[in-house]
Amino acid sequence: MKLPLSQLSSHLERDLSGIYLIASDEPLFVAEAADEVRRAAARQGFDERSLHFVERGFRWDSLQRSADSLSLFATKRIVELRMATPRPGDAGARAIRALAEEDDRDRLIIISIQSKLDKNAAKSVWVKTVNKHGVVVETRPIARHDLPGFVSRRAKRRGLTISTDAAELLAERVEGNLLAADQELTKLALIYDDGHVDAEAVLDSVETSARFDVFRLSDAVIDGDLKRAMTVLEGLKSEGAPPPLVLWALSKEIFLLSQLKRGAAKGQSVASLMSGLYVWHNRQPAIRRALERFSSDDLRRLLRRAASVDRSVKGLDRAPAWEAIVGLVLELLAPEWGRLST
Repeated sequence: MKLPLSQLSSHLERDLSGIYLIASDEPLFVAEAADEVRRAAARQGFDERSLHFVERGFRWDSLQRSADSLSLFATKRIVELRMATPRPGDAGARAIRALAEEDDRDRLIIISIQSKLDKNAAKSVWVKTVNKHGVVVETRPIARHDLPGFVSRRAKRRGLTISTDAAELLAERVEGNLLAADQELTKLALIYDDGHVDAEAVLDSVETSARFDVFRLSDAVIDGDLKRAMTVLEGLKSEGAPPPLVLWALSKEIFLLSQLKRGAAKGQSVASLMSGLYVWHNRQPAIRRALERFSSDDLRRLLRRAASVDRSVKGLDRAPAWEAIVGLVLELLAPEWGRLST
């Protein structure tokens, strides 16, 4: 049967199927759902586990042998299979179908896939067989406008009371990466004993994490702060930050400003545009000031420059990647330089 992730806990309190298929683009959902199934199995005496990773050259007959083997010390066992995609190939599909069809009360199969089930995969015979004999756990992606709510609910599970501003800020910073959001909340729960987290606390937390240094660069660029931007950029370079990540952060801001400029030119309200694009409201004044610094021509030129930098980052241009990124940052901070060069 198909089961929404939200109903998995209540299902496991009542029953334990012989096979579970968990598939999602969100690693956090896959990991937590598999954890829930394993905990429920442990309560019913499943105390042995074998883990298999499906990679190139994987021997499917080894999975069958593992599933059929009995330990001298345990009679109930979990056989866990982890796959990158929902396409196990013909041999894999046959092996999984055989396991799903076998009625072995002392064996539990958990299949975890780090990818959603697309239409073709959902219609495959092996998935239908698992659905017939076991449980297919369905997960839905978190929409961008639902991220602050997700952060708030997760914070509550960590014993935190998080302000609306803080939830919005963290949602913006993690860019839809739910695992990163959960990790930040875990860290905040350890830091703040009183359980209260505001926007300032989130800023303090993410600014001490190297993973978020690219956001500090973005903020400095939007603020027009040359000294801070170059200091952060030099830090990223010295710490070995991947140039594609740095370029992504800068390109994201150029694209955002371009969308706002185009919408404003059509007579749309900048406030409503920023709301629709989920710009954190505390950041909106800085975005407005940045919009005043750039003309539509500036932003079109910056988009072209970003595309040129992308070629350098990919090694398709003679210009060194970091040199090209520095040039882009300078043009973002002083758009008049770019005007003079055209």
